[in-house]
Order: sequence, then structure tokens, then C-alpha cells
Amino acid sequence: MSQTLRFTLPDGTPREIEVRYALNAGYAGRDTAQVQHHVDELAELGVPAPRRIPTLYPLSISLVSRPEVVQVAHNRTSGEAEWALVVGDGPDDLLLTAACDHTDRALEVHGVAWSKQTAPDLLGDVAWPLASIEHELDQFTLKAWVRHGGEEQLIQDGTLAQLLPPAYWVKELGNLLRPGTVLLSGTIPMIAGVDQFADAWRVELTDPRGLTSRIEYAVEQLAAAWD
Repeated sequence: MSQTLRFTLPDGTPREIEVRYALNAGYAGRDTAQVQHHVDELAELGVPAPRRIPTLYPLSISLVSRPEVVQVAHNRTSGEAEWALVVGDGPDDLLLTAACDHTDRALEVHGVAWSKQTAPDLLGDVAWPLASIEHELDQFTLKAWVRHGGEEQLIQDGTLAQLLPPAYWVKELGNLLRPGTVLLSGTIPMIAGVDQFADAWRVELTDPRGLTSRIEYAVEQLAAAWD
């Protein structure tokens, strides 16, 4: 099973990659104390703690997509701003792009891995060859906005210095990063007091020169089940 994703490189060149595997990292911040605090906060909400930090969730490749609308079963789902590593023809052919991991928060309390399997991983339009920007990754900004009605509000605002770098995952995952693999990085903290259960999400990953990889989608709640 596979699908073809198209990206635009920084020089405007189009690039197509046939993706076959999807992996989601979790609890992947560089500040271990902050990560543990997040684990403790989630535990108070009933979300089970991972057995290992950072952790990894293999997903169906059918979840990797670029929909303009994400359809959900209820009003307790939300996105997460992330970066994604896309493996092209081999271990030296790596692209970095924006990502948004949409997640079912109601299901999350029963199992994070299950919740990851119920909503899409969305990827950005622009992708950078990792080798050309690896020395400046910590200067990349990562932001997300939510929209309620006609009002948009910033919900995540940080840099890639807050997350484990791609080099960490390349070393740790080894042969799991096969050609056609998409790896999502895990996310940065949300701004306190902002309602994450929104009508729409927008994510931007921006390099030091102002080039941006973007994701934008609406969230549509489906009719209730007949049960």
C-alpha cells in the first residue's frame, strides 16, 4: 500500500515521493522535566503514561494526507503542530516539512495509540532537503492557529529547538526509516486558555529566511451514530 505525495522544494522544484509507512513520535521534547510535567498533566486527565519516553506509534499510511476538511465523530478532537521527516529514495534522501497530527482526545484516555489511528496526519506543501538546513533547524519557527467561527487565535508558538532533532530519530530508528517513511516529530506546548476544539486549524513551519511550509484545514463534525 502506498500513495504519492507532492512537495515544492525551496528553489521551486516539484518533488514527488511514494510514501508507504507512517510513524508518530510522542513525548519528544528536549526538556525532559517539561515532558514529565506534560505526562503528569495528562495522567490527571486519565491519559495513560507511556512506558517509554520518547515513544513511537506506527500508523496506517492511509492516515497521511492533505484534506481540506477533516471529518470527525464528535467535538473533542484537535490538531498538533509538528515537523515531519519524509524518506525519499534512501537514508540520505530526507525531506523536512510541516505536519499536523489530528487526534481524538476522547479516545486518547483509553489509549494514545488508538487515538492516533482515528484521524489524519497532514503534511505541508513546502519541503526542505534536510542536509541543506540541518545546521539551522533550531532557528525554524513552528506555529499553529485555531479558528472558532470567524475568529482565529494563536495556540502554539515555538521553535524546533524545543523538539528532539531529526538526527536523533535517524540514529534511533535505523532500518525503520525505510524509503517511503513519514515520521512526525511530536509537538510543542499549547498556549494555556486557548480552546483547542476548533472549527479549523492552521500550521506553519518557517525557516530563517521566511520560507514557510503550510497546512490549513476545517474540522467537520459528522452526524451522531444510531446507537
